[in-house]
Amino acid sequence: MPDAATRALGRITLTAWLGLVVLTLAWEGWLAPAGYVPPGFWLTIKSVPLLIPLFALLRERPRAYVVACLLLLPYFIEGVVLSYQHRTAGLALHAVLPYALIETLLCAIFFVSAVWYVRRRGGVGGESR
Repeated sequence: MPDAATRALGRITLTAWLGLVVLTLAWEGWLAPAGYVPPGFWLTIKSVPLLIPLFALLRERPRAYVVACLLLLPYFIEGVVLSYQHRTAGLALHAVLPYALIETLLCAIFFVSAVWYVRRRGGVGGESR
């Protein structure tokens, strides 16, 4: 059984992942969807991969955290690129910039807390601490 700090890291990590899922659904669903593609295209492309490791993350499997960190890289890159590209657009509700910044922040929180969580759990194949 993991100690309290490890459980807290797991909750932070899971909260960041679920926040990224909700952000993606809201962003591409109705807040600021891309206007140059059919409706729902980016919603499907961006949200379905986030659901792949979700059930293993809910079961607190350390290997799922490692897989999720690798799966998270395109989302982090997208957030950084869109933040830079739309840096002069402002923080309006239907602008891309606030969602790109939130996406980047959630990715960073997830990555750091997932690394510490897996490390405290003893690695991918290791014993719990």
